[in-house]
Amino acid sequence: MTAARITHIELDEATILWRNADIEQERRIAIFDLKEENLFRPLRSHAAGHAGPYHLRLSVSDGRLVLEISDESGVPLETLVLGLGRFRRPIRDYFAICDSYYQAIRKATANEIETIDMARRGVHNEAAELLLERLDGKVETDFATARRLFTLICVLHIRG
Repeated sequence: MTAARITHIELDEATILWRNADIEQERRIAIFDLKEENLFRPLRSHAAGHAGPYHLRLSVSDGRLVLEISDESGVPLETLVLGLGRFRRPIRDYFAICDSYYQAIRKATANEIETIDMARRGVHNEAAELLLERLDGKVETDFATARRLFTLICVLHIRG
């Protein structure tokens, strides 16, 4: 297992205004999966001699995603701030398709659920690609890690 990974992740609870059981389950799964398997190498910290593992705290401040990266003992290494403007539409689309998916689970046919789930995965994949693009030159990561991070970014944007 590589040291260039996240071993602890925290979401700013003050940023999360509301969540239901479905969203809470998505959050738990994303964090569990992320901690089990991820690639995360902040390039400035790595160049300064920090090989990982890393702790990551995610929050939203003034319309920007804040990634606070520290070493395993909690010593701050760097903070990345990403504008969220390009994520507004993917987040909105993801929320809309998730709402459809959760409603479909309760009353739709298996084929309808599968169709909606395929669309949900498509939106999620596109958003993960966007996140990879935004992290390029800042953090080396992989597609699976970007997908899970996007899920957590969405949790930070729930407004009830």
